[in-house]
Amino acid sequence: MLESIDFTLVNWSRAQFALTAMFHWIFVPLTIGITYMLAFMETIYYRTGDPEWKRITKFWMKLFGINFAIGVATGIILEFEFGTNWSNYSWFVGDIFGAPLAIEGIMAFFMESTFIAVMFFGWDKVGKRFHLASTWLTAVGASLSAVWILVANAWMQNPVGTLFNPDLARNEMTNFWDVLFSETAVNKFLHTITSGFVLAAIFVIGVSCWFLIKKRELLLAKRSIVIAASFGLLSSVILIATGDSSAKEIVKTQPMKFAAMEALYEGKPNAGLVAFGVLKGKDLHKNMNEDSQAEFHFKIEIPSMLSILAYLDPNAYVAGMKDLIMGNEEQGIMSYHEKIERGYEAQQALLAFKAAQKEDPRGEEFLALEAKFKDPEFIENKMRYFGYGNFYDPDPEKLNANAFKMVPPISMTFYAFHIMVLLGGYFLLLFALVLYLVLKNKLHNKIWLLWICVWTIPLAYVASQSGWIVAEVGRQPWVIQDLMPTMKAVTHIDTTSVMITFFLFTFVFIGLFIAEVRIMLKQIKVGPKKREE
Repeated sequence: MLESIDFTLVNWSRAQFALTAMFHWIFVPLTIGITYMLAFMETIYYRTGDPEWKRITKFWMKLFGINFAIGVATGIILEFEFGTNWSNYSWFVGDIFGAPLAIEGIMAFFMESTFIAVMFFGWDKVGKRFHLASTWLTAVGASLSAVWILVANAWMQNPVGTLFNPDLARNEMTNFWDVLFSETAVNKFLHTITSGFVLAAIFVIGVSCWFLIKKRELLLAKRSIVIAASFGLLSSVILIATGDSSAKEIVKTQPMKFAAMEALYEGKPNAGLVAFGVLKGKDLHKNMNEDSQAEFHFKIEIPSMLSILAYLDPNAYVAGMKDLIMGNEEQGIMSYHEKIERGYEAQQALLAFKAAQKEDPRGEEFLALEAKFKDPEFIENKMRYFGYGNFYDPDPEKLNANAFKMVPPISMTFYAFHIMVLLGGYFLLLFALVLYLVLKNKLHNKIWLLWICVWTIPLAYVASQSGWIVAEVGRQPWVIQDLMPTMKAVTHIDTTSVMITFFLFTFVFIGLFIAEVRIMLKQIKVGPKKREE
């Protein structure tokens, strides 16, 4: 029953985790992306012996170091919150979620920390080849560290390679490789990592353009722009390709998220893609029971493109939110009401199993129920919808209302998705234009474009955060898709303590962010060391 849930505690716990995750993600993409550009720059220095490339590498390395240090602090807090605020979640999936986090810890605190130390303090103390190898290993280590976090998150979006253990009432890993190489995990890693590359490239271009505006360090700026624009252009192409793959995968595993991304209420063949639109400010969840053809104030739509994006077929039927809630027999779409009933049956079977286990662990009833949880048909038809059972209510009206509560925040998901896509296209064009002009030695004369590049830096962070909003807000109310709703994952602690830590973290994170920006700006204004230094 939803009435028994303390939603004040749930909402404050969600807010605290979202705050920590979003602040942490301010620092992570730059760390991931800029290390590869550092490695490229140092490789050029190693091959040419040109001391100017060494100056360039050391300058960007200094900015990387500032960002990395603050990113580590927020990341540690984030991992502790799984135990303090989300202990029910940690118990339910600890066997799966814990393994990637443990490997990530090894990667981050052993591999990265070791080679970062050599990278920063090993200049002229170790051989050039070893120092270059350390820089490359730092870059690779940062990506490998990200792999395991993203694999864990991908499993939450699409739980595979696991089996429910009724004895412990938790999920256990059955195939590590299915978890590691699921379609969701591969797409999420490639898309997220290339988004970090794009953000880092924009950061380097923006800072370099500031030097061109101030007519300082012209050689450093132009060389850095060539590296960053080339890196960013290639990354943008891959980013768009992986985004397309991710969308096709979301259609299969999270159709409600896909419908929310396009604010598609009623499914249709030849579904158009909304390139730009403004949603009406009414209560969209309540009005889904009514005719929802006029849910936009206005929109620019590309005919049949959504069907092509989802299924590579302009005539394909794309499910809308009404289809998923009410069901569509003609299209073979099961209703949320049916899924709730099946999930409730699975939960009742678990309760019966625990009662039989307590009464007689060798009795016929217990053995029959134990066999039931191993039956592939029961797993596919009932246990697959285990989490839906939490929305069950014997009152049909309340059950119907609960089904509509399982729609994610539509406006936030829709706008975040479209902001991310539009900015991604803009970044691609910007990289191409900047690279062309800098190679033609004309960029330094385009003051208007230089300022655009500088002010594009915050837009890169907006696009990056928007991507995570789509991923996390779009899958609500699930913390683990179809298996565990967010409301059941929280630790049963005093709400006041969560509120206090929320405001405490807010104060600390804002302080860290201000410190990061001030130190970064100071180091950029100081610029690289002179050769004689």
